Amino acid sequence: MAVERIWLDVPFAEKDEAKAAGARWDPTVRRWYAPRPGVAALERWAAGADIPELLPGEDRSLGSGLFVDLVPSSCWFTNVRSCVVQKDWDRLRRMIYARAQDRCEACGVGQDREAKRWLEAHERWTYDSTRRIQTLKRLICLCTDCHTVTHFGFANIRGLAPQARAHLIKVTGMTPSQADQHIAKAFEVWKTRSRITWKLDLSILTNAGVTLAPPPDAAARADVAHETLRAEAAGVPRQLGSGSRTGTGRGQ
Repeated sequence: MAVERIWLDVPFAEKDEAKAAGARWDPTVRRWYAPRPGVAALERWAAGADIPELLPGEDRSLGSGLFVDLVPSSCWFTNVRSCVVQKDWDRLRRMIYARAQDRCEACGVGQDREAKRWLEAHERWTYDSTRRIQTLKRLICLCTDCHTVTHFGFANIRGLAPQARAHLIKVTGMTPSQADQHIAKAFEVWKTRSRITWKLDLSILTNAGVTLAPPPDAAARADVAHETLRAEAAGVPRQLGSGSRTGTGRGQ
């Protein structure tokens, strides 16, 4: 008879420590588990309750398909990934990948290690310029290529703009001229939103029992963005944004 797994929530940074304490890895579901009940050294990683597939207040219809979705510069690097404690982030992104059936929700492909294409969690936001509130309304699963398109500004900084533009055209069927117009319009929206210092509303997470690390206040977010981008230009390793199966993420 199959033995029910005693699942663990092990942050990537703690995997070696968990393994040394006796945790085992299930490659089929890509998750750690305890070899038997009652292993005291593994109690700190005991799995929490599953996060519901539909977060309270989440709009699963918001922002379907592939498009350039630039994060205002005043919000760079202070997004969901940086505001959720690591253990809950792993629970959250595991739910995101599972409900997408381990496929990109924009182009439909799966993970491909040889092609260095991963699955990554991405946020969809709404912006209330009157109240200056940036509200998380949806979380989706994107492949690395589609995520690069979405954060086209960051792709440009990394020298990946031509590849991102080509992927946008391939997936959407836009003509090159339509793609250029789409990108230009996205940057116009970005310029307008970047003039505002936004407060974060992550209530769809807190209402689902996700624990938040204290997010920076609205004024501090712009400073974090400026300093992190300067470090990026200097080649200094940084804490990235939305997580993937390899721990990577995005800024703009």
